[in-house]
Amino acid sequence: MTHTPHTLITCIVNHGLADEVMAAARTAGASGGTILSARGTSTEEDAKFFGYTLVAEKDMLLILVGAGMTGTVLEAIRSLPILSKPGVGIAFCTDVERFVTFGK
Repeated sequence: MTHTPHTLITCIVNHGLADEVMAAARTAGASGGTILSARGTSTEEDAKFFGYTLVAEKDMLLILVGAGMTGTVLEAIRSLPILSKPGVGIAFCTDVERFVTFGK
């Protein structure tokens, strides 16, 4: 088991934006990630209340990086022009205490 400090960066973005987000993370030093299909749970009233259109179809990215790279990768993602509009997505970080890789 590896005991080095890592961070899991989770990004939830509108469907179709994941590849560009992952490319920015790689450019900033991330070695890779996992993209999952997801679905938002907002209602039409939520979208009208907040003043912008929410898209139900989402992509979720899970990117594991060394703790020292978290800020660099997160900032590279945040600065993407495709993520500049409200309601396009969100990112959050979770400290990872341990992880294990499979195979040789």
